[in-house]
Amino acid sequence: MPNSLAIAAHPVSNDPTVPGEIPVWAAAFSPYEHIVALTQKLTGSADSAHDESHLIRVWTNAKRIAMDEGGDLEILATATLLHDCVAVEKNSPLRSQASRMAAAAARDLLLEVGWSEERIQAVAHAIEAHSFSARIAPTTTEARILQDADRLDALGAIGIARLFMVSGRLDRPIYDLADPMAENRPLDETRFALDHFWTKLLGLPETFQTRLGRELAAVRAERISKFILDLKHEIGAEAL
Repeated sequence: MPNSLAIAAHPVSNDPTVPGEIPVWAAAFSPYEHIVALTQKLTGSADSAHDESHLIRVWTNAKRIAMDEGGDLEILATATLLHDCVAVEKNSPLRSQASRMAAAAARDLLLEVGWSEERIQAVAHAIEAHSFSARIAPTTTEARILQDADRLDALGAIGIARLFMVSGRLDRPIYDLADPMAENRPLDETRFALDHFWTKLLGLPETFQTRLGRELAAVRAERISKFILDLKHEIGAEAL
């Protein structure tokens, strides 16, 4: 994970199993700042849609859902911090393997510092199962929570912002000038950013695993639907 937010940092404790520094944003993971320091060994993505602010938002979502679902917060915090620790571009043919690759990297790191096999497996499964493209069913409380917490960050206002940030980086136009709402053409999210709402994001609420996650997802999906209607009006697509 890039340390773009780690403007100031302080050394970790003398514990030899905790390498690196604790960045200032680690306070959001209190009382698990030591795990943040541990995970700094894995650089992860330079993609601003998957940076430290994403980790903090996912953790905020996860804690909120965990209050309703239960679960082991240390496992959940560790899986949250490492779920994107291997960077694979959105348009890469290896994209569906990204969460498995991240789980393998997390496993190696946690084994190195002496975590038990049982707890390593719990973290690894949550990481593997969080990904939409991996299509791995979550079988533990922590995995279900992380999957929902991460998918919430793809919805609502922040989801809209992240979509257009990534699409701009991939040089994809916002919409098809001839048919913005894809009323007379096949959807193609690889060509038009707007299409991604219909090919994936608006269908996400149906995939949520937890009661609270489903409730929050429905609210955020409504925000996307309103944005699409507003955009349709502003670009004059109603007249096309």
